Amino acid sequence: MEHRKLGKIDVSAIGLGCMGLSQAYGVQDEASSIQTLHRAVELGVTFFDTAEVYGPYRNEILLGKALKPYRERVVIATKFGFIYNRDRNDFGEITGTDGRPENARAVAHASLKRLDTDVIDLYYLHRVDPAVPIEESVGAMAELVTEGKVRAIGLSEVSADTLRRAHAIHPITALQSEYSLWTRDVETNGVLDTCRELGISFVPFSPLGRGFLTGKAPVTATLEAGDFRHNLPRFQPGHVEANRRLVSVIEEIAAAKGVSAAQVALAWVLARGNDIIPIPGAKRLEHLEQNVAATRLKLTEEECTWLEATFSPENISGDRYPAAFEVMSQK
Repeated sequence: MEHRKLGKIDVSAIGLGCMGLSQAYGVQDEASSIQTLHRAVELGVTFFDTAEVYGPYRNEILLGKALKPYRERVVIATKFGFIYNRDRNDFGEITGTDGRPENARAVAHASLKRLDTDVIDLYYLHRVDPAVPIEESVGAMAELVTEGKVRAIGLSEVSADTLRRAHAIHPITALQSEYSLWTRDVETNGVLDTCRELGISFVPFSPLGRGFLTGKAPVTATLEAGDFRHNLPRFQPGHVEANRRLVSVIEEIAAAKGVSAAQVALAWVLARGNDIIPIPGAKRLEHLEQNVAATRLKLTEEECTWLEATFSPENISGDRYPAAFEVMSQK
């Protein structure tokens, strides 16, 4: 597989977002999840993304167990910064953010134990805490780098201004944000341009629109209990029908190329630049293998233009998050 640079760290051109292996998208099965993680390594995936809040805790423990035999070959990213109910396994009990230096340190130490490793390759602030200056949060993360507990640091869902302030304290290796054909805010709010100016790699999460851009996403009424998409506006009646019409263009391009809609959607993200490393999730082996194969798919300039015109912001129906969660982003 093609490789790209995450700062100075070499990683596969596509990573694996591991959240869905432990929460948010229906029932989880540990044996199946371990099989998926092992298959990802076999296929050449070297970049794995988790967080303390996924589960909570269970996802880090899962990765620690499954990736232990391959630890020298893989790069593991994890995150801190949410306040949440530790007895829940969905996003319903996220109540705020905690970017305090003492929390950055406490979570890092706990994550090291759960991941069964000596160092966190990439440590993100999951969301900015408005009560804590970003300089203080990043300063604490930088101390963890100095101590050898963390190799590199990143931010998730921040504004261009916050990114600049953070980078002035310590080099930011990666900025993670939602980015796909139907979520392209970073193209217009200065975030992507700032990443490129400062030499920061960009890591898109949900590059398949939480499954919607595959053309295979079930209607909201048929989703399993606990599926995070029950709460997302774009999946609700009144929005889902309009968005589904847009996906038909992806499917048309896919049919002409003899590939899946998911592969077309991922190929578009990959084509945005060699500094972009998407992390689609995959619970099923067939979806994982399909995503990896997307790294070999090339779209024409005309196809990209057609897709971008179809998915222009004014054509997207519904917000990406409920208001309470959206307010935590782009600080």
